[in-house]
Amino acid sequence: MHIRSFPKNDEVVAEWKPEEKYEAFEGVLNGGVIGTLLDCHCNWTAAYYLMKRAKEDHPPCTVTAEYAIKLLRPTPTDSLVFLSAKVIDLTDDSATIEGTLTAGGKVCATCRGVFVAVKEGHPAYHRW
Repeated sequence: MHIRSFPKNDEVVAEWKPEEKYEAFEGVLNGGVIGTLLDCHCNWTAAYYLMKRAKEDHPPCTVTAEYAIKLLRPTPTDSLVFLSAKVIDLTDDSATIEGTLTAGGKVCATCRGVFVAVKEGHPAYHRW
């Protein structure tokens, strides 16, 4: 989906342009795609802040341990979608992140997840 997330002040932000192939029905973004966007963006947010905490020069491999999403209203596909995420809790190897997806000037979905750093030997270690 080619999401590019960037730190900005105390959060991580991204913007993404929906394509017709991601619609649930005409003009409305699919809920699974919304979940994927937020999961990916929040996972990167966790990796970024875990890297900063450890004073490393590259992010650790992180996976989603827990994740919940709330779909608040239909997400229109006729304009950019904006993602934002912030750290709620941070330890040496995990981060709790809250994320928001906004479109058309309205919050369309929110999420909360726990993301953990994995070590060599884990099936997801350096898979992407």
